[in-house]
Amino acid sequence: MTAQTPHLDHELIEAAAHVARTRCRGDNHTMAAAARAQDGRVVTAVNAYHFTGGPCAELVLLGAAAAQGAYELDTIVAVGDRDRGVVPPCGRCRQVLLDYFPDLRVIVGAGERLRAVPIADLLPESYVWADHQLGAEESGSLSTS
Repeated sequence: MTAQTPHLDHELIEAAAHVARTRCRGDNHTMAAAARAQDGRVVTAVNAYHFTGGPCAELVLLGAAAAQGAYELDTIVAVGDRDRGVVPPCGRCRQVLLDYFPDLRVIVGAGERLRAVPIADLLPESYVWADHQLGAEESGSLSTS
């Protein structure tokens, strides 16, 4: 069985790169993200750097997408300013993205190695928050019978 690489969304990469080039200025905004909603819309955002741990571009994008009514995202990419190219999400973003969109694809890599991978592939043996909430599927609960 061979794994097929889905079509790489170059338009999405360029959207993030454009925002990184034109909107990331100074130390407060150094990363841009773009995501494609299921309806085809592209949503963009930039990070809000702060020494206390301001939100990454991917997390700002989640709020921007919701504000625009884009509640289902298919693919996301982050791009660094100063032509740094595609940057993979940090650990916190990986976990949040997995929890919000378990079927999300994330563009990672560089040059000829750019590819879209399932968010779950970036967090092997991951903790899925929804699986551990009260009322989650009861099939794993203990029985007293």
